[in-house]
Amino acid sequence: MTTWEYLTTPLLIHNTAAILNNWGKQGWELVQVVPGPEGGLVAYFKRPSGGGADQAANTGLDAAATAARQFEGD
Repeated sequence: MTTWEYLTTPLLIHNTAAILNNWGKQGWELVQVVPGPEGGLVAYFKRPSGGGADQAANTGLDAAATAARQFEGD
């Protein structure tokens, strides 16, 4: 049976494709996009879990750092 790990992230309207492509390159599949609690949009992703919790956590943190740099224009 496949087990999943999940991720949520805000989507910036002016940079949506870059954000989605960044997470897709990390193996995340977009599940849905919903309005955020304070406006804007929130994306929900999933991917099969594996490689140990530490590896998955580090991959997610690395992807988040990459996305943050894109938002800042670096």
